[in-house]
Amino acid sequence: MRTTIWRACGLALLLGPATAAAQQAAPPPADAPAAGSAQGDVSVTIYTNNVALVQDIRPLALASGRVQQSFPDVSAAIRPETVSLTVPDAAIVEQNFDYDLLSPSSLMEKAVGETITLLRTNPATGVETRERARVLAVNGGVVLDVNGHVEVLRDDGLPVRAIFDRVPDALRARPTLSVTLASTRAGSRPATLSYLSRGLGWSADYVALFDDRSGTVDVQGWVTLKNTSGTTFAHAKTLLVAGEVGSSDDEDNGNYVPRRRRPTRTQPGTETSGREQLGDFYLYPLAARTTIADKQTKQVSFLDAKGVAARSGYRFDNGWLGTSNEPRSAQSVLRFSNSGAAGLGDALPAGVVRVYVRDARGQPQFVGENRIDHTPQGSTIALPTGDAFDVKVQPVTVSRTRLGNDRWRTAMRYTLTNARAKPVTVELVQNGLDWADVRVVEDSAHGERRDAGTLAWQVAVPANGNATVTATFDTRY
Repeated sequence: MRTTIWRACGLALLLGPATAAAQQAAPPPADAPAAGSAQGDVSVTIYTNNVALVQDIRPLALASGRVQQSFPDVSAAIRPETVSLTVPDAAIVEQNFDYDLLSPSSLMEKAVGETITLLRTNPATGVETRERARVLAVNGGVVLDVNGHVEVLRDDGLPVRAIFDRVPDALRARPTLSVTLASTRAGSRPATLSYLSRGLGWSADYVALFDDRSGTVDVQGWVTLKNTSGTTFAHAKTLLVAGEVGSSDDEDNGNYVPRRRRPTRTQPGTETSGREQLGDFYLYPLAARTTIADKQTKQVSFLDAKGVAARSGYRFDNGWLGTSNEPRSAQSVLRFSNSGAAGLGDALPAGVVRVYVRDARGQPQFVGENRIDHTPQGSTIALPTGDAFDVKVQPVTVSRTRLGNDRWRTAMRYTLTNARAKPVTVELVQNGLDWADVRVVEDSAHGERRDAGTLAWQVAVPANGNATVTATFDTRY
């Protein structure tokens, strides 16, 4: 008869042939999985904050009266308090989630205080000897009582194997939900199991290929699924939900979020998307069933838009009383809309947009990335991708005069330079106007007061030239 062996830390753990035969002859425990109790028709709804709703319909063959039923292959990251089980003609009496899984280390830990057999092999002769030993402790190593003396099993590769008489009842080969049911009749029926689980999440990523000559961008969207739940969900109907659902679980979902070098500016859209919604959230169903394997990252395309209207530009944000002794780079900004008229026409879940531009040889080259939030259809997006090499702005506080106890007058000058061979337009933004009652007394170019805190100018800067904007502010507080 073959013997199953686990090896860990130079020590082999096994169940001897006699034990295996005894287990094979013994009747199955009352809570052993019934036929057909493995995963059935599985549906997984995954949210963006490391939470998922799992729904699993399994056929059960139940006797009448009080019966115990096991559901193996549930998520190891299940939230047991969220379990809902519906079984026709049966009521739930008690449920337990067993997540102490069978492994070499757990097998040895459960054997503390028990007696096992050590099988030693002489490396020179190959002769095997057996002796009984009581496990005293498993704390950074295995401590044994062997014939009245204490021995430590070392991780030195010596041919020593531990033979266990049985598998402890508390250990499971797979995460298992055990339920006690009160069944009013005997027979087969479907059981619908649903629960919330951690360890399942998704994020969106975008690849944008910008063509400056045609003024268009090709946008491809990818969904990245991550499964660290400890369980594989086979052939599952998968539905992704974009939006932040309320949850008392603040655990970090582990998704990669790049450092925001510059904030993405979005003017919210007012177009109704044709995408299916769930309340205030958008749904992104996968077209076909898929297997979400444990410890797997899977990518699925959900957006492929060609020739979306776009343009590149520059932006410079200056803080209140911001002044610089040296010119500073403006931000390179890609502007596009996800409106239907622009050619994209979809609500965009939050994610990272990576921008590429073709070089003179036609090869796409990476020029920067940034993050967008959940964006309704019809929005205008200004995505900063990095700092411009040739376009600079030098803000200077020319003067600051006190006009009274609570009144100041501030004169600012902004010098913009362009070393490119073609003219550019820079969006010059003065921020911080909302810290007090700040009014614009005079400016050399007409600026737009977008809100209480910002004033913006669209400044045309000639090729290989410069431009200057001046403004005077009256501050009362």
